[in-house]
Amino acid sequence: MRYMAAYDMMETLRNTNAWLGATARTMGSYPATALMPLPMFKMLAAWGEVTERSFGRMNVKPDWNLAAIPGDDQLDHPVEVETTVKGDFGDLIHFKVQGRDAMQRRILLVAPMSGHYATLLRSTVTSLLPDADVWITDWHNARDIPVSAGKFDVEDYTLYLVDFMKALGPDINVIAVCQPAPLTLAATALLAEQDPDAQPRTLTLIGGPIDPDAAATDVTDFGRRVTMGQLEHSMIQRVGFLYAGVGRKVYPGLLQLSSFISMNAEKHGQAMRDQIIAVANGTASDHDKHNKFYDEYLSVMDMTAEFYLSTVERIFKGLEIAQNRFVVDGHQVDIGKITSVAVKTVEGGKDDISAPGQCVAALDMLTGLPDDKKASYIEPEAGHYGIFAGGSWRRNIRPLVLDFIDANSGINKPVRRKPKLKAVKAIKDDMPEALDTNGTIAI
Repeated sequence: MRYMAAYDMMETLRNTNAWLGATARTMGSYPATALMPLPMFKMLAAWGEVTERSFGRMNVKPDWNLAAIPGDDQLDHPVEVETTVKGDFGDLIHFKVQGRDAMQRRILLVAPMSGHYATLLRSTVTSLLPDADVWITDWHNARDIPVSAGKFDVEDYTLYLVDFMKALGPDINVIAVCQPAPLTLAATALLAEQDPDAQPRTLTLIGGPIDPDAAATDVTDFGRRVTMGQLEHSMIQRVGFLYAGVGRKVYPGLLQLSSFISMNAEKHGQAMRDQIIAVANGTASDHDKHNKFYDEYLSVMDMTAEFYLSTVERIFKGLEIAQNRFVVDGHQVDIGKITSVAVKTVEGGKDDISAPGQCVAALDMLTGLPDDKKASYIEPEAGHYGIFAGGSWRRNIRPLVLDFIDANSGINKPVRRKPKLKAVKAIKDDMPEALDTNGTIAI
């Protein structure tokens, strides 16, 4: 009950701040205040609007809200989100472009389970849809999953990926973004041993901690300093009575968000101050760059306690993937069994979450894979966010990844076409340029 009280207290604080914001916005915008043209009323209303929106977003799962895709037939094709495989802890969803023929490229995006929803990769999806059929892993908020559904740790996550890959067939190309990179590598190796015909054609690992010890960051340093007992005592709480997962042990999204913000507290504080002034001056809008970014950034989800703790203990502390001794469902996975899946790693030169060296370490582990099926790339000026969703991704990394897929998936000629102006605008509008090289979302 002590941990449930802590969970409810955080939710109460969130509700209270949202209510204070709404109250301030209402009081500052009373028509009668126009009789006294004092700047403080505008500032009060602006502070209230920004505060209400910020704390309100923390409890909301964002919509995909994808624009229609221009086709070669000169028509715009709407995008429908449909579920391909449904699971207790996550679904496999497909972005079906209505009225468009099946594409030669078929891509599975493996989204992180690290505090944010899969919609964090919205701009990545948007950039790939004109040239590929795209699926993505849509992980569920742990607070909404009843305790009766059981546990969900790194082994269960890996088995989910195996099932998703089997469902999509061997002509799929997998792109794992950040946190799931080591587990996606393990899932591919498990398929190589147990069901070779279901292996994907290519595997692209973007900014993932395959070997956290290869290059130190604040994340790896924290993992070394803290004990598992300290983590469980300070980070784990039980879901309160408001949600279907009441009693489930989780690493709360609100607690994760406080950690994210503390990593760049000054930058976030300045961004909020600038937005308040913009609202007061009437220069802000509902879909400006600030709101587009923070509507996503502040929307957080709980992750199961066992997944969080097993990730820290087995991936970061125990280095089970890095040392090729990861066990799934009683079976030790051998990364060296991957012999036919082409593997590419992508890293950012300014990535302070998964530093250069951590991801490319995967290639040395692939002892059974020919060198001509291995590739690596480092984007010198890209931060963690920029390597999968910013300008570096759009301009440099995305074309290289698609070329890698084409070269290793049996496609005889490149099918990538230059996006039409409307599609380019949709991609650019979806991601603030200010965050292209030094994104602040920690995955």
